Amino acid sequence: MNKNIFFLFTFLISIIASGQTMHLYGGSNHDVYLGCLNCNSYDSNSIWNEYGTYGSSYNTKSIWNEYGTYGSKYNTFSPWNSYSNDPPIVVDKDGNFYGYFTVNAYKSKRADFELALTIYKYHNEIREDVSEWYDNIFD
Repeated sequence: MNKNIFFLFTFLISIIASGQTMHLYGGSNHDVYLGCLNCNSYDSNSIWNEYGTYGSSYNTKSIWNEYGTYGSKYNTFSPWNSYSNDPPIVVDKDGNFYGYFTVNAYKSKRADFELALTIYKYHNEIREDVSEWYDNIFD
């Protein structure tokens, strides 16, 4: 088993066991909901549901829409902008902050748990087939 997949699996088990769901919020005040980071692919709020608002490569509120505000590598509110100082945040259902969701490795308080790091590393590939990546990561 790949080392990254092992750590990701371990992290996911701990998240599932604790019952925590991780959510993304973006925009200038982080008041725009961008989906659930670790919900299953059938959940309408999941970033892994390619037919849902947050998993679609066409929806304006999806991090997978490369032409949208939250999916472009050029927009300051996108996690894929390497220089962004205002990327989305990761919080749980109680509003506890887990970090900024960004490929910008120099961003202070960047979310650095294994699922986030895996998504950062493979985001371009994930965007091409969200459901296949969900199956690879979570199954």
